[in-house]
Amino acid sequence: MLELFDINSFYGKAHILNDLSFNIAHGEVVALLGRNGAGKTTTMKSIMQMVRPATGSVTFAGQDISKWPTHKIAKSGIGYVPEERRIFSDLTIVENLEVGRQSPREGVPTWSFDDLFDLFPNLAERRNNRGRALSGGEQQMLTIARTLMGNPSLLLLDEPSEGIAPIIVEQMAKTILELKSQGLTVLISEQNLHFARIVADRAVIIESGTNRFDGNFADLDSDPETRDAYLSV
Repeated sequence: MLELFDINSFYGKAHILNDLSFNIAHGEVVALLGRNGAGKTTTMKSIMQMVRPATGSVTFAGQDISKWPTHKIAKSGIGYVPEERRIFSDLTIVENLEVGRQSPREGVPTWSFDDLFDLFPNLAERRNNRGRALSGGEQQMLTIARTLMGNPSLLLLDEPSEGIAPIIVEQMAKTILELKSQGLTVLISEQNLHFARIVADRAVIIESGTNRFDGNFADLDSDPETRDAYLSV
């Protein structure tokens, strides 16, 4: 479904991603783990070409998208949920969802308002509220719901559990597992190892923009030196 090969990305002269390579299979949920500054968000933005890699390739569903503009990548079936959410604060929940609408896509779920309100009951209760009236957790739900209105086949979630209440984190985990059950492929950028264990099939750990570990959580547990070296605070 997605393959990154030898990606090198920069901010100015700062070298953020260093020959980063990993792949994600169709229907798989992969957690991209690492400390703050490890390069997780830059990885997401490099996939979307919001940060254009200097070298390397990004392949999605068999197509090299390395030179595509961001809007074309979004229309091709990759949905990106940024850490900062970027909801429209003056629009209602329903209006925010309408902004994200795209045509149905073959082979992936087609999302309606009713489907999304079933997935996010908190939003259903407040569907006519404006974005600025929502809590941080509700804004996160709305951002994911708005992205799903684009009927993506691959969902990129940047720090979905960051800064939200534990009860909302629990709801978020259930949501991601439901998306997985419907065949959606998901890449999650996370620092929360416990959350990642609940939702992901596999972990990719990066440090200084380089892949330091790629495997399941049983493999990670059997390698405490790697886990502690790259994930411990």
